[in-house]
Amino acid sequence: MNAAKRQAIFERLQAANPSPTTELEYNTPFELLIAVILSAQATDRGVNKATRKLFAVANTPASIHALGEAGLREYIKTIGLFNSKAKNIIATCQALLTEHDGQTPRDRASLEALPGVGRKTANVVLNTAFGEPTMAVDTHIFRVANRTGIAKGKTVRAVEDRLLRVVPKPFLKDAHHWLILHGRYVCVARKPRCGACPIYDLCEFNEKTDDDAPPPANAKRSA
Repeated sequence: MNAAKRQAIFERLQAANPSPTTELEYNTPFELLIAVILSAQATDRGVNKATRKLFAVANTPASIHALGEAGLREYIKTIGLFNSKAKNIIATCQALLTEHDGQTPRDRASLEALPGVGRKTANVVLNTAFGEPTMAVDTHIFRVANRTGIAKGKTVRAVEDRLLRVVPKPFLKDAHHWLILHGRYVCVARKPRCGACPIYDLCEFNEKTDDDAPPPANAKRSA
């Protein structure tokens, strides 16, 4: 795919959704960090349902740490892998208190050193909480980048690195959300909804479908 096509693609995605953001509910970088840790193998809706109750009683490293693993599990037990997530979150809160004065770090190395935080989680926090032009490649972005031809790669890291190189710089900060949104609501895994796709004519996918149903109303929001 050439640079002119990529420019046109992101211009259209921006026009459709000028201010994309995450569907995870949060008010502080710390709340986002916890929500993203919880979101592994879970839906945003399920995470939000749990964190609404959790954050109402504990939304700082000190207050969540005070719950202990058993107390935290009561709030997140509806989420997949809640036992291991509770252990990691309590350990992360301890690390934030002892190593970062209770603040969420805004550098990759410090974030990735926290229990339960990998590169993708760190990228989400850096991008969404701190406005860094990072790219958290999940299954949606990996699929969209390869299927459309925007940035092909055989591994998640290869796609991330290529996207950071080829996405036009004015769009880089929000590209993560646009691509997740597109993969979640339009360029879906089993049968892409090509008839509802705003970049249909720019996409280089060879097996386009004729599905022309309109996207759901909440597709206007970002992932």
